[in-house]
Amino acid sequence: MTPIRLVAGLGNPGRGYTATRHNAGFWFADALAADLKVALVPESRFGAHVGKAGTVRIAKPSTYMNDSGRAVASLAHFFDIAPDEILVVHDELDLKPGDAKLKLGGGVAGHNGLRDIQGMLGSTEFWRLRFGIGHPRDSALPQQDVVDYVLKPPRAEERAAIEAALARSLAAWPDIARGDMERAMMALHTKAGT
Repeated sequence: MTPIRLVAGLGNPGRGYTATRHNAGFWFADALAADLKVALVPESRFGAHVGKAGTVRIAKPSTYMNDSGRAVASLAHFFDIAPDEILVVHDELDLKPGDAKLKLGGGVAGHNGLRDIQGMLGSTEFWRLRFGIGHPRDSALPQQDVVDYVLKPPRAEERAAIEAALARSLAAWPDIARGDMERAMMALHTKAGT
């Protein structure tokens, strides 16, 4: 088991983006920091807000989503953190609101934040915690552009489902932190009543 040493929650900085679907990674980073009683403070040398709890650093890149790799790679290089010790937390169009999935490696599925991180790290072998936000094709406005969709707040029932997934993920955090991903996946991938 390889413990996690860096959690990077992805999102866009600024008040206008706070409640948008694309900021699901920020929501988790903030919730985890609050849970661990860690303050996330601006660190200009890393281009991120960063906090430390024991051996784990929590980061929210302060660049925009598409430039997330700079912060993640600079933290990884400075603290000698291997890709498989990194957990990147992000929104996922191909999962329904309320779903949370954990996986190691893989493609980017059109997610520009992941694409930038892979390019800057030179590796795909980092962990991803993906929060479902749904896809516009399944929404009330199926013709809506993906960019417009991710940069809008979820509907109330979607937000409640995402919050439930965040809560399950926080409950699974001790397993994730110590690298017991199999146990964490079992908890995350099984929703109540399924």
